Amino acid sequence: MQVDKETKTLFPEVEQIRAAEGRLKDVVTKTPLMENLSLSHRHQAHVYLKREDLQVVRSYKIRGAFNKMSVLSQEELAAGVVCASAGNHAQGVAYSCHKLGVKGTIFVPNPTPKQKVDQVKMFGKDQVEVVVTGDTFDDAFREAMSFSKRNHAIFIHPFNDLKVIEGQATVGLEILQETSQSIDYLFLPIGGGGLASGVSSLFKHLSPKTRIIGVEPKGAPAMQQSIIQGELVALDKIDKFVDGAAIKRVGDLTFNICRELLDDVVLVPEGAVCSTILRLYNQEAIVVEPAGALAITALQYYQEQIKGKHVVCVVSGNNNDITRTEEIKERSLLFEGLKHYFIIRFPQRAGALREFLEHVLGPDDDITHFEYSKKNNREKGPALVGLEIRRPENLQPLVDRMKERNFAYEYLNQNSDLFQYLV
Repeated sequence: MQVDKETKTLFPEVEQIRAAEGRLKDVVTKTPLMENLSLSHRHQAHVYLKREDLQVVRSYKIRGAFNKMSVLSQEELAAGVVCASAGNHAQGVAYSCHKLGVKGTIFVPNPTPKQKVDQVKMFGKDQVEVVVTGDTFDDAFREAMSFSKRNHAIFIHPFNDLKVIEGQATVGLEILQETSQSIDYLFLPIGGGGLASGVSSLFKHLSPKTRIIGVEPKGAPAMQQSIIQGELVALDKIDKFVDGAAIKRVGDLTFNICRELLDDVVLVPEGAVCSTILRLYNQEAIVVEPAGALAITALQYYQEQIKGKHVVCVVSGNNNDITRTEEIKERSLLFEGLKHYFIIRFPQRAGALREFLEHVLGPDDDITHFEYSKKNNREKGPALVGLEIRRPENLQPLVDRMKERNFAYEYLNQNSDLFQYLV
């Protein structure tokens, strides 16, 4: 442990990170660092992906969980461990329990998909008990902390623990071992900040010229806001879509390290993340979860800076739920300007709907949603209409044709409150 004398910040030491690597060598997969030709061509750079989505539990989280648990004493382990998580951290703790022969109790909130609960049980086998409780992560967290106190079980924090941070930092060691090239830019996803804290600490010692960019979802900028305000900030409301990185409050340890070592924190819209997920699947046959797409998505916001440079993006995980596919497609289309919703009041005359279809819609426009607001009075009630267009520039001509034909409308995409209520 290294302490900055001026800021009192605790930093993981390179020796401790190397020790963590030794503890993990028989447990984690040494994931590849792969140049991606498509991304390199698109961004006119040398773009490499650190494929933590290929990890044994399909995310880097096993590194921190196992490193933390492996340094606990036999007396501490005898009481078991506990955590709260609905995703990758739970799977990392579960697998660590199985490998170390330690009893673990994992609290997850009720909305957690059955697929994820089953994955946790599968990785933990007979060493893990999954307790489903409460409506939110905060509910599960409180129950986990209460269980920890009652049973003297060690709580395994997903990010705000120095040994967890050291474990996550081994991702950085592998990156440096796998390339002889100097790395100009390193893009790291940020949820609670464990990965960003660990890897940035290592790089500042071993690759100090690398610019390190943290990436958060636009709907959950807890780290960015904390750095801007100079103190830990708890967000009142977040967009939970990028569930692996949607955190209301980062840790005090991770905040202190990130504000010292990150060169920038960039926010990426959730819709842009969805476009990245679809592009990776369709063009590269790579499946990622929303948090796993954050670093790659950020490249478009650093387009000019990274031209001709050697760039590494950490792909943090691929625990995606197939039931989210339609939402991912919808958010992508909305972000790309290809999906639009209107409330349309059709003129009260015969053939108005046919006129809309024949004279308002363009040849490449499709109706993807149509619902009358009044089921018992369709002749006079407005309709909620969803339209998909081929190119963003087709929207204005379509709106102009609605005005010319006297179709009164309200555009919902820019009315966020009404949009969330109706769509």
